[in-house]
Amino acid sequence: MKTIALEARNITKRFPGVLANDKVNFVLKKGEIHALLGENGAGKSTLMNVIYGLYRPDEGETLVNEQPVIINNPNDAIAHGIGMVHQHFMLVPVFTVAENIMLGSEEMRGLSLDVNVARQKIRQLAADYGLEVDPDALIEELPVGLQQRVEIVKALYRQANILVLDEPTAVLTPQEAEDLFKVMHQPTSRGVSIIFITHKLKEVLAVADSVTVMRRGQVVDTVNPKGMNEQSLAAMMVGREVLLRVDKTPAQPGKPVVNIEHLTVRDERGVEVVRDVSLEVRAGEILGIAGVQGNGQTELAEVLTGLRGAQSGRILLDGQPIPLQDPRYLFEHGLGHVPEDRHKHGLVLSYDLVDNIALCTYYKPPFAKGFQRDRQAVLEKTEELIQEFDVRTPSPFVHASTLSGGNQQKVIVAREMSRPIKFLVVNQPTRGLDVGSIEFIHKRIVEERDQGVAVLLVSAELDEILGLADRIAVMFHGRVVATLPAAEATREQLGLLMAGVEG
Repeated sequence: MKTIALEARNITKRFPGVLANDKVNFVLKKGEIHALLGENGAGKSTLMNVIYGLYRPDEGETLVNEQPVIINNPNDAIAHGIGMVHQHFMLVPVFTVAENIMLGSEEMRGLSLDVNVARQKIRQLAADYGLEVDPDALIEELPVGLQQRVEIVKALYRQANILVLDEPTAVLTPQEAEDLFKVMHQPTSRGVSIIFITHKLKEVLAVADSVTVMRRGQVVDTVNPKGMNEQSLAAMMVGREVLLRVDKTPAQPGKPVVNIEHLTVRDERGVEVVRDVSLEVRAGEILGIAGVQGNGQTELAEVLTGLRGAQSGRILLDGQPIPLQDPRYLFEHGLGHVPEDRHKHGLVLSYDLVDNIALCTYYKPPFAKGFQRDRQAVLEKTEELIQEFDVRTPSPFVHASTLSGGNQQKVIVAREMSRPIKFLVVNQPTRGLDVGSIEFIHKRIVEERDQGVAVLLVSAELDEILGLADRIAVMFHGRVVATLPAAEATREQLGLLMAGVEG
């Protein structure tokens, strides 16, 4: 029988208006991968932040190697062998791998840094754990999957024998996620224990030894994944049966709403990232843009929503050329936009929900009367949308920054889909969301399509593209390499096209 590496007993954590953890018990055994599942706002990240010392619990205790410990901050956690890899990496882009890994735990020779010793330690760790990294590579030049590997090595460098991975695949391509799963088994074979926070049920079934499911701040159960399937795990998470496939009727496409003609776009470095792209999106259809992230999809969506200019080509909306880099013109002519980066482009995090709901139309009736804003009208609309879109919040007056990622996304979707639109751009609409939220947002996107809206869907999730789209355009190195009906597409075919293998 495996010994217990970490135990949380009766952890309770309250925030204003929210009981985030309610007498939570959690046991992690030595050398296991233990998945922590739950909806957005279920309390998973709060529990891990308590264990890592970012929060102090109101009640309860933590035990490491069956001994009670007091963890007031991350330094205490690290001293007890607990390391955490956050969803948003804590790396300095202009530093090398070695400099990032030794940051805060510097090797010294007299009064100067000894980077050579750090390099040797990193190479030894890489060899021991099968985590190949180049100590001299610059972080900003590494793909996201390798940056994550650096974070794992950084925790092991500090002698962590308990690793917390918070949504580790949220920013990875399917290929990078597969590499991560292989990597995860290396440390556990040497006695390291891993807590794996995720929303993705396939990943849990693929790699976890145990699964603890949380719902509304409480533990529902801890189970062996060998006796479970995606449907049963989803039902435990949400508390009801969840439809894991997209339920939609065949599209009834109408006339083109948007025509993209020979569009070429450069990024901030002057590199062509969208190359002579021509597409049309018709009323009543969902056009999916598939591709490994970084092949021009982000820049294409930014041009379509007025956030970026283009070097050449044009975009027609209802047959009329649109001015580029003019978001207000687009919003006033029927654009809805669920952006890729909800923090940067979707919300003002320091604003409350009332102000965020009014962002696009604050100057129009019923939110304004002449030059006077009618905050009561906005409040009433916000309360209505909180109910309709199931936004889990104690109040419409809390800052958007206090909500979980899934609830932040629901606020954006509620704002964009509650006003009259004819063209909807949804970019990574369900990234980091739980199965219940994914089911809800997919349903709303299909409803928009069925009401005659032209929908452009950008997603790195192949299952999402195949499930939602009516037609699929595949991008590789900035070009559209194929456009095909979704009903005729397969994962294997799309995977090859995404890798640049045509025909």
